[in-house]
Amino acid sequence: MTRPATHIWRLLKWGRTLARHGALRGIERDPNTPPQVKRLARIARFGTVQPKEPDYAGAFKDIGPAAIKLGQTLATRPDLVGEEAARNLLSLQDNLPPVDFSEIKASIEASFEQPLEALWSEFDPVPIGAASIAQVHRAVTTEGREVAVKVLRPGVRERFARDIDTYEWAAAHLESFGGEAARLRPRLTIANFKRWTNRELDLRREAASASELAEHMVGTEKYEIPDIDWDRTNGRVMTIDWIDGIKISDTEALIAAGHDMDDLASRLVLAFLKQAIAAGFFHADMHQGNLFVKPDGTIAAIDFGIMGRIDRRARMWLAEILYGLTTGNYRRVAEIHFEAQYVPSYHNVDEFATALRAVGEPMRGKPVSELSVGQMLDGLFAITRDFDMQTQPHLLLLQKTMVMVEGIATQLNPKINMWDVSAPYVRSWIRDELGPEAAIADRIREDTETLLRIPELVRRIEDRFPSRGGAPEPPPLPEIPIEFGPGAPKRKKRGWIGYVAAAALGGIASWAAVTQGLLG
Repeated sequence: MTRPATHIWRLLKWGRTLARHGALRGIERDPNTPPQVKRLARIARFGTVQPKEPDYAGAFKDIGPAAIKLGQTLATRPDLVGEEAARNLLSLQDNLPPVDFSEIKASIEASFEQPLEALWSEFDPVPIGAASIAQVHRAVTTEGREVAVKVLRPGVRERFARDIDTYEWAAAHLESFGGEAARLRPRLTIANFKRWTNRELDLRREAASASELAEHMVGTEKYEIPDIDWDRTNGRVMTIDWIDGIKISDTEALIAAGHDMDDLASRLVLAFLKQAIAAGFFHADMHQGNLFVKPDGTIAAIDFGIMGRIDRRARMWLAEILYGLTTGNYRRVAEIHFEAQYVPSYHNVDEFATALRAVGEPMRGKPVSELSVGQMLDGLFAITRDFDMQTQPHLLLLQKTMVMVEGIATQLNPKINMWDVSAPYVRSWIRDELGPEAAIADRIREDTETLLRIPELVRRIEDRFPSRGGAPEPPPLPEIPIEFGPGAPKRKKRGWIGYVAAAALGGIASWAAVTQGLLG
């Protein structure tokens, strides 16, 4: 177990990096920051020269790979880090200098226990991209299939484990201070972050996520998930089909190629809604570098290390919340928050509905260029404190992805109205999933499943209470105290003197009986 002094030393070292970028200023000024944290921040920045404008993204990048991933996560938490920091962290790019190819080759060959040339006929030593966790190389398999090979950086698992250990320690102490720090639930935030990064650090799980998402997106017009080469995939290496296309961020190239930008933006939003609401499993790292447009207009996604999952009940709540905000039914949105226990029951539903109206009403009927989903989330975060809403970690990835999708859609079509695009899909899903027919179908399915479980229940009862069989039922037996053996009660131990005394007394009694003629 890591010593507290080691955690404090790491925090001070990271704090000093944050201070050099002016990133501790907001923590010290925030009235909700616990005094202990403020003191640690003052110690960390002692003697540093701070810039006028804080650069949170630069600070996290300088701290290291795990901090880059943490910074991208905190970009969705303006309630935790402040709006200024959240906006700055959105620019945090996960780009690092590549690892020398000799190390990459050695890692691949060790993981497959065979030479690299036995798996790929061509392998470009210069990576096409290098991030904090892995880097990607272009290659051709021995069968002639053009692929992208993703390889973990050597030692990255150990470094992440060490840093996350300190994040957990710091979050636990922060939450123990109570008040606003406890309401924001930093321990759960770090727990979710740890789970996401552990998935990214096992490339077999990333490959499985790509395969699962591909199944959910079958039938989606012009949306593609590349196939996995399972024979050349393990925990440290993933091989996936190569995608030829234009990065979705390169709008000039897309226009020059004749693509319909409005159609691309709408299809991207609808693809995200299908993943999040219909499937409950969505690509949660949908930034511009992970989306390509093929010559026929198909949107192809890559990099499935961070995936989000929402259970059916939460999706139903989410769909009703989105639909309620688009239609102005703020009372129903408020009721859902109370039903989901996002808002404690001692608050008033109507008061919460009025607060939601203040967030949602200015957005209705306006394009993203004027008001956005990101602004809506900022508004919702602003009222959470007033109504004692705790952070919902299971929705953090969804919030992050919504902001990403909105940003890309706005770049493709600045006049897009996210509500107008989303409302028909959400309305249709609610009708299919929450309408009378769906309610009846759910009841029939649940009752049928219950009936089908009855035989198994009877078998378990029979196992627990078997039939008497051919032998007669045994008579009741008397309870007899056990004095010796494993079941005997424990007695107080006697010393050897006691045994000698008992033997002497027994001998004297026997001698007396003989002399008196009582014994032969």
